[in-house]
Amino acid sequence: MTPQRVTLITLGVRDLARSRAFYAALGWTPAEETATIAVYQMHGMALGLFGLEDLAADQARDVAQLGTGAMTLAQNFPTEAEVDAAYGKALAAGATPLKRPEKVFWGGYSGYYTDPDGHVWEVAMNPFWPLAEDGTLTVPEAE
Repeated sequence: MTPQRVTLITLGVRDLARSRAFYAALGWTPAEETATIAVYQMHGMALGLFGLEDLAADQARDVAQLGTGAMTLAQNFPTEAEVDAAYGKALAAGATPLKRPEKVFWGGYSGYYTDPDGHVWEVAMNPFWPLAEDGTLTVPEAE
């Protein structure tokens, strides 16, 4: 099994019901839900929403130690129009805008927003990384 993989990303959230509602408004459907976690199946991996208190207890740490981290989750789209649509849908669902989608220095198009707990999401179109029909990304080999 390759060591270069991620199978589950878990986001600590202050209000699980609010976060479930936000992701539902984006069109996400949980594969599994309990009173303390919601898990969403993605292409080959999963995203979990876990209450901060429960996540801290699971890690044997204080909630204050969890922090937010310097990290961005990203969704790539095949066109700028789809980036704009995803950004607009997120704002309508209650996201906080950080940067409206725009052409960027590296030749693509991207914008940023945060979910209700401040987790940063990027929506982007990268002309150098084509997407498969199902939306999966394989980074092209360097020439």
